[in-house]
This record gives sequence, structure tokens and C-alpha cells, in this order.
Amino acid sequence: MPELPEVEVVRLGLAAAVTGAEITAVDVFDERALTRHDRARGDFASQLTGERMGEPHRRGKFLWIPLTDSSEGTGARGAGDPRCLLAHLGMTGQLLIRDPWAKPEDEPHVRIRIELRQADLGGRPTDPAVRPRREPHVRAPIELAIFFRDQRTFGSLAVDELVETGDGDLVPRQVAHINRDPLDPLFDDRAFLARVAAKTSAIKRVLLDQTTISGVGNIYADEALWAARIHPEQPASSLSRTKAKRLLGEIRLVLGKALIEGGTSFDSQYVNVNGQAGYFVHSLNAYGRTGQPCPRCGHSIARASFMNRSSHFCPHCQRVR
Repeated sequence: MPELPEVEVVRLGLAAAVTGAEITAVDVFDERALTRHDRARGDFASQLTGERMGEPHRRGKFLWIPLTDSSEGTGARGAGDPRCLLAHLGMTGQLLIRDPWAKPEDEPHVRIRIELRQADLGGRPTDPAVRPRREPHVRAPIELAIFFRDQRTFGSLAVDELVETGDGDLVPRQVAHINRDPLDPLFDDRAFLARVAAKTSAIKRVLLDQTTISGVGNIYADEALWAARIHPEQPASSLSRTKAKRLLGEIRLVLGKALIEGGTSFDSQYVNVNGQAGYFVHSLNAYGRTGQPCPRCGHSIARASFMNRSSHFCPHCQRVR
């Protein structure tokens, strides 16, 4: 499943393409891609068509794009009805930027197609042989498409309303319960450390609780715990404050490095908006390295069942204390 670095890479890729763009058409080819959309609030395609997209935002593994009525320029539709296009990629979801003439039937598992028209910023290459002549000061619209592709259909798009959180942020209603992520400047370190100290459950379970710390999934939990020399089953409350602070620091380091390297791609399921894979997989120390030597001590990395997933750790470096 895409975690914080992968979703952030997608957000950054979308930002330059969709910010300020008008949605001109929406085609839904598979209703399973709308499991998070509340149909009682209106048809998905009808609610999007004619809207203008703002700058994409992210919290944890959720991505959303604020919407404004394109007929009102950049002004808000109305203070009482702020909405957004919400995306959760699930296991295999992808948001891909495509040329407007790209055909969904030429690619596998395209569930939704969104057509956009963007103001010409002067940098889009076109064939001089077919480009219409125009005065330099006349801006022509740029057209492009966003494909939502999802092999296993666990991901979803939705139109959701934006609500204020207790910390003054504006987020989709479905995301209001999600805590900030550790790369967020407003992440509350003290609150996180207090939650860890109060939990008797395994520390890895705490890290996967998105109400405690968002954006951390199986891959980066294993990597941060390896770096901090903490066993995944170590009771959270048994960690000293110093150890818990070190773990938080390692989480930030591993997420930051993964973000720089474009995320983790084991196969073609995770790619950025241009279809390119991330290469943090080559920097993994524990996750997915069962039986291989620990980069730190040389003992074999072990794999154990954990919450319908697997934990990867070094039994020598990461002992239950």
C-alpha cells in the first residue's frame, strides 16, 4: 500500500499540472472506484464537471484537491459548502497524467478519467507543424487528462466536504480523524510521546494507528524500528522517553529519505504521475529482506506474522527488552 512518501510524490507531481485547472469532463468506467463517494450527496461526475482545482493537499495516506466553481474564477463557491476531490490509493491505486487524446482502453485497469483544461504557462511542447499561429500575448488552453488506475479496486475517489479540525486545519470529513504526519511542521511531538507511553500494545501496532501518527505503514514502520533497534512486539509503554524520541527521529529520517528517492516500488503497482517507479527499495534494511544478512550485525533478517501482515526485523539487534 502506498504510504506517506509515495502519496507525497504523487501530490507533488499533480500540483504543477492541476492547480488552477478546470474540470471539463469526467468518465466513470467502474463504480467500484467510488466506494468512498457518498452518492446521496450527488453524482460524482456531475459534482466535478465545471469545477476548478486548487493546490493538492495530503494528510497521511489521503490526498485531496480543493474545488471552486470555475465560473467564479478563483473565488470560493461559498463559505458554507467547501468541497474537494478526495483520493485514497488503497493497495494499487495510481493517479496518472495523460495527454487528452490518450485512450483508457489502451491501458489496463483505468477506472476513472478526468479531463482538464489549464491556462497556458508557455512551457508545454507541441508539434510546430500542427500548432496554430497566434499572437504571443494570447494564451491558449492546455488540455490534459488524469487517469485513476487501480488493479485491485481497493482505492477510491470521492467528492467530500471540507471541515475544520480542532487545530484549525481544513480537511475532508473522511480525514478529520487522521492525525498529522511526522513531517508536518505542526505535528505534536509531546502528544505522540504521551500516546506511546500510555499504550501497552506492541509499538508497531501504535505506529500503524493513523490517529496517533499518520502516513506510516508496514514498510516504514519496519525500517524505523530497525534503525532504532526496537523489536516490533516491544510494548510501547516499556520504551523510555529517550528511546521513544529516538524512534520518532528515525521515522522522520526514513520517511524523508524515501521521499527523496521517490518512494518504494517493488513492482509496477506504485508509480508517480508520470508512470515512473521509486527506488527506495534499494535502501531497505529490514522490510522484504527475509533471510538476508542484517546490514548492521550480519545476522539473518527474520519475518513474523503481524496483524494480517508481516514484520521484518533482526532478532539479534532488535530484542524484546
